[in-house]
Amino acid sequence: MKDDERPPVALLLLPRTLEEFILRDQAEDLLRAPGVVAVEAPTIRYGVLGRLPDWLGSALAVGQARRLKLPGPVKVVMIFHPFQYPLARALLDRNPGSELWYGRWDRYEEAYDAEGRTKERLHELHGLAAERSDLTFVASTELERLEREEGRDATLVSLAADSFPAPDPTRTVVAVSLGHQGWRMDWGLLRQVAEELGDELVLLLIGTERDDQSGSDPDYVACRQAPNFVWLGRRSDDEAARLILTADVGLVPFARSPFNDAALPYRILKYARLGRKTIAPDLPGVATWEHAVVRAPDAAAWVQALRAHAGARARPDLELRDWAIAQTAFRVNGPLWDRLEELGVVQGR
Repeated sequence: MKDDERPPVALLLLPRTLEEFILRDQAEDLLRAPGVVAVEAPTIRYGVLGRLPDWLGSALAVGQARRLKLPGPVKVVMIFHPFQYPLARALLDRNPGSELWYGRWDRYEEAYDAEGRTKERLHELHGLAAERSDLTFVASTELERLEREEGRDATLVSLAADSFPAPDPTRTVVAVSLGHQGWRMDWGLLRQVAEELGDELVLLLIGTERDDQSGSDPDYVACRQAPNFVWLGRRSDDEAARLILTADVGLVPFARSPFNDAALPYRILKYARLGRKTIAPDLPGVATWEHAVVRAPDAAAWVQALRAHAGARARPDLELRDWAIAQTAFRVNGPLWDRLEELGVVQGR
């Protein structure tokens, strides 16, 4: 088929790969049209090419334009940064009558990392692109105003975030698991609960990921990859306390074992100091702080308990908080102090 028999195309010059492009959603929308063709960034990045002297950058751009194999005559060349202008100019010169479309979602020419000659070059290329542009589309009304202030037309095309997840905030429960993230945990239980709740659950895991302990457990691996698990790694106590404040409820997802059954997990008290109750398996040891714990014997009970606590972060249990804060070292050490007094080791407290 001859060039004049092929349908015209619009070239979308991507400043990065499509996956890295900040406007990926809008680019993918345009690329649904057969006549819109993506041209990924050249091997020599636009930032490098744009900083070259104009004669050298233009010569390289002409060579790039000649090497491009295009599916049809070019009707539109779209760019998203001034450093792309030399290649766009070469393509426009190669395809007389084609239009330049210039997209602006920032004031590129005022970039923080642009200094000296680079900043001068950005201003120069921006001016050239803006003057030659047949359609300048901008992300904000302020960018639109700035273009019109320079005597140029601009079309407002704001931003889209189609691919960014949007779990329903009215149905989401935020839970937190503080501490050990290895073999003490019942990863099968957590996996089952997370899969049942899906986007209804956000689980913050605070503590070092123990791939060395549980890396061979397929349930652990699934939890590491689950989108509703947010692995935050080791955090200071100050950071952990603030993160717990963002959660509705604390978790002790320990496996049933002789080691765990008799334990009194420290995290229960830490959650309670922030007015958060704890969901835990039916471990005998947690009965010590029965009023602070919701005991859930199986995955179905966990799902029910988690749903019941959705939104609790906006109404913390202040009575529970007062109780927890009152559990000072001096108070809980009372029996030890009493015996020390009986032995004459201490006199009075």
